[in-house]
Amino acid sequence: MASFRIRQYREQDYEAVRALFARGILEHAPAGFRHVLRSARVRLALLAVFVAARAAAGSWVLGLGAVALALVLLWVLVRSLSAEYVREALGTDLCDVPGAYLRPPDCCFWVAEAGGAVVGMVAAVPAGRGELELKRMSVSREHRGRGLARALCQEVLGFARARGYGAVVLSTSMVQVAAQRLYEGQGFRRVGMSYPSLLGTMLNFQIFHYRCDLGDGTK
Repeated sequence: MASFRIRQYREQDYEAVRALFARGILEHAPAGFRHVLRSARVRLALLAVFVAARAAAGSWVLGLGAVALALVLLWVLVRSLSAEYVREALGTDLCDVPGAYLRPPDCCFWVAEAGGAVVGMVAAVPAGRGELELKRMSVSREHRGRGLARALCQEVLGFARARGYGAVVLSTSMVQVAAQRLYEGQGFRRVGMSYPSLLGTMLNFQIFHYRCDLGDGTK
């Protein structure tokens, strides 16, 4: 038997939902940083920093110090991608969940509750062209691996089918590997990619776009 229940969002969930979303996004910053460090372009740039600093100062120590400083700056830039995404979400739809997801037609926002606490969340909004978008999926670290994310995903798919949508679409970052496996296991296929910003392009930080076809819809 599942140790959680999924229900529609309530006003008293406001702070818990915002905190859960922020933690879920920011925890991927280290994975994003590791991804950036694997880039040949970034490694070449760090080598150039070391060579230039050593040549200018005539010291291996100062060369290594320059690389360390560059790494700190790179970490700040990578984390800023996640932080900016969180700020944008908290200042828009997650600032007024009922207005964004409960009052408009064909929208909904669910939370997963365990032990009286909100431990998961997901939302759905129309995306046009007969598609419904799955958004704001997040599950607390302590409750992963229990089928909760799968159940939230199925909630959205069932909601879409009941309303006659022909497909569900979503976006997730390239470093959210567990989320990609979850969606692919639920019938989603990757249909494209994009960069979230100019900084994302510079850091080669990609957003993957997925689609799950539900058959002939009526929308």
